[in-house]
Amino acid sequence: MKILVLNAGSSSIKYSLFAMNDRRVLLNGILERIGESIAIHRYHVQDAEPVNLEIPLANHQQALQTLFSTLADSGAIRNGELACIGHRVVHGGELFKQPAVITAEVIEQIAGVIPLAPLHNPANLQGIKESMRLMGNVPQVAVFDTAFHQTLPDYAYRYPLPADLYIDHGVRRYGFHGTSHGYVAKQAADFLGKPLTELNLITLHLGNGASACAIENGRSVDTSMGMTPLEGLMMGTRCGDIDPALHFYLSRSVGLSLEAIETLLNKQSGCKGVCGENDMRILHDMADAGDQTAKLALSMYAYRLKKYIGAYVAVLGRVDAIVFTGGIGENDSRLRRQCCEGLSALGIVIDPDQNQAPDQTCSAIHSTDSTVKILVINTQEELEIAVQAETCLDALR
Repeated sequence: MKILVLNAGSSSIKYSLFAMNDRRVLLNGILERIGESIAIHRYHVQDAEPVNLEIPLANHQQALQTLFSTLADSGAIRNGELACIGHRVVHGGELFKQPAVITAEVIEQIAGVIPLAPLHNPANLQGIKESMRLMGNVPQVAVFDTAFHQTLPDYAYRYPLPADLYIDHGVRRYGFHGTSHGYVAKQAADFLGKPLTELNLITLHLGNGASACAIENGRSVDTSMGMTPLEGLMMGTRCGDIDPALHFYLSRSVGLSLEAIETLLNKQSGCKGVCGENDMRILHDMADAGDQTAKLALSMYAYRLKKYIGAYVAVLGRVDAIVFTGGIGENDSRLRRQCCEGLSALGIVIDPDQNQAPDQTCSAIHSTDSTVKILVINTQEELEIAVQAETCLDALR
């Protein structure tokens, strides 16, 4: 069985084709700068050299036509071989606790939660509609970032606001990065040789966007991102937790519009706001060269991570393992060390040597003195989407 996974953004489409019998990537790529004068198409067919093309792509329709032509021309799929297309959808609201086979009704429901994810769901929907138009004979499944966190108890997902805002407008914590948190939790259980339903984990997805998740007996019970991906940890360009009254001050005293405040908090804050850069590799270089703003940004980032680790230890009571994942979590040994320093009272002790060179897929980096396991796991969100799409279709047979 072959499954294609699509992640459609406003100006890009990422894709991966999997052979599900052995979970192997047959082809993956990205179409970028869709709608600009010259777009970029980078892709890699298994056992071949990567390809990098500059081509005109006026819209998502042309981009997907190019994508499906590439799949056919490369020999990665032949007639009738594509069993399913799995679509990443950022927000499913409270409607979707599981993946869903895409129908006209599901499309309408995804559109209905656009107000909860106005920057993401429209692009996800555009990819779905064009894919359905071009490949309507192939079953298609929506997999939601928010679904993994639908197990949060009400006292964790409700905000202390008037009840009608939740009842009538859906104002609550939803959480994101659910496919990543869910995937690495399962990998941690396999690595530790225990059923996931018996494990308490703190998973840390650290990329340009970042979130923490408290997992009790395999179920998400709290997560740092909220109604939107802005809440929680300090991120590359997002502020994370701030005083909610700051919005009023920025409007009244600084004269910023609501749109300007939204841009400021989402795209000009976080590490970028503190030191002008959001690439952790550049931040470390700047800090090594003596830049005090970079040192401050790194300290703030690690400090806020520590606070969430401590909070989730309190939520879970017993923690079996902490999992680092995402581009930063998997590759930044210095940050991992920094955010685990001083946590020995919680049973969290990192091994400096193991931390320097973790395995590419899953490895332990805790000291023998640590009562809490510390793992670094390579997240594979596209594979998790493919697996969930396959499971969804199997349930219908």
